[in-house]
Amino acid sequence: MRNTAFVSPEHSEADLVAGAKRGDETAIRTIVRLQNQTLFRLARSIVSDQDAEDAVQEAYLRAFRDIGGFRGESSLKTWLGRIVVNAALERLRRERPDHVIPFPPPTLLADPERTMAHDQIRHMLEQAIDELPPAFRGVVVARLLEEMSVEETAQILGLKPETVKTRLFRARVLLRAAVVKRLGAALGEAFPFGDLRCQRMADRVVAKLREPFSPPCI
Repeated sequence: MRNTAFVSPEHSEADLVAGAKRGDETAIRTIVRLQNQTLFRLARSIVSDQDAEDAVQEAYLRAFRDIGGFRGESSLKTWLGRIVVNAALERLRRERPDHVIPFPPPTLLADPERTMAHDQIRHMLEQAIDELPPAFRGVVVARLLEEMSVEETAQILGLKPETVKTRLFRARVLLRAAVVKRLGAALGEAFPFGDLRCQRMADRVVAKLREPFSPPCI
């Protein structure tokens, strides 16, 4: 495999595919960087975190070894997506029965408070997606997380477009119910006026009461 000059973002998909067919390492690296998030999410909707990463790697190896068979009849994302879904399904059949799959632990951001709120919401959504029936998870990831079209999703998952629409509708109903259920306990704690704010309010009121009182003019 040759390591050539950097392939700029302006290069088209056709340029990248042509480079990959020539064994251009930089073109291959660029394709991987562009597709990693999508492919991982698709695999992650089927298998666990580590298995998903392994499935993506396996899918890339299959794809680049058979890149000469890519004719451009679909987008590269769709073609790779179908390969990674097959790789993940093979792992699922080979290693374990279907079950709820935990998403990876959240990463830390700069602002601790914002991080906590962001991670709690994300964790709640990830749990809700994990608890969907297996047939629905891939549709949710493709349509909602990756914003793929109905046609792209159908091609990747091997479904009819009508089935994609039906499953997405049902999945949204289930997700809404799951989120509402999880939020139930938190609704009673909405708009909190915590200890620190409460103490500050008391301090301000006491301070005002200590000031000389002048009745308003009537």
